[in-house]
Amino acid sequence: MTTQNEIAQRVVESILAQQLAPGARLGEQELADLFQVSRTMVREALMQLQARGFVEVRPRRGWYVVEPSVAEARDAFAARRIVESGILSQPDVVPEEGRSLQSVALALRRHIDQERQAIQGTNAATRAFLLADFHVCLAENLGHRLLCDVLRDLTARTTLAATLYQSTHDARQSCDEHAAIVEALEAGDLPLARARMLAHIGHVEDALSAEVPAREDRLRQALTPVSAAHKKR
Repeated sequence: MTTQNEIAQRVVESILAQQLAPGARLGEQELADLFQVSRTMVREALMQLQARGFVEVRPRRGWYVVEPSVAEARDAFAARRIVESGILSQPDVVPEEGRSLQSVALALRRHIDQERQAIQGTNAATRAFLLADFHVCLAENLGHRLLCDVLRDLTARTTLAATLYQSTHDARQSCDEHAAIVEALEAGDLPLARARMLAHIGHVEDALSAEVPAREDRLRQALTPVSAAHKKR
């Protein structure tokens, strides 16, 4: 039987994959039918997500994915800088017992290979999820398990911001920047890895638009035929 934690995890993963957009409605009965659980369990999962800052209740309308303000988006990016630069700061980086930085880098390179395959493919959700999950994978492989959930939530918050504020940061650029971070780790140059991580986060944040597109514009963009969208690139 699906638990409330699993429901909440699926919602966060869908945000990371950019399948759930800011402002999307989350119907209790629809979720209950989807997961084959009671509406009570769905409500508990949504309340958990509300406490984590991912959903909100709109009076007489129901549950919705949050639409972060510019200030909230900037705050999420600032928090990521603190956490991710801390993970890569000397002398705090201590890989799991028996693992060297080179073996950590090897695991991350496998992840980057998956990113590149997804970028070459047509599944945008897989591509978005893998690019976001690189940061969680980094923390996990460096042995910072307690920070994995924190970083996953922060990355999901910045993903919502990137979706809402029409980020222009290219997937290939993100992947290349991930690879550059791993190169520094392979060389044992943690200060360089940290500097490259901070630059990467800054590039993603700088690619955000200053304004939220009007709802009718968002609907128009969402319904643009795939062939037409492709021709613009």
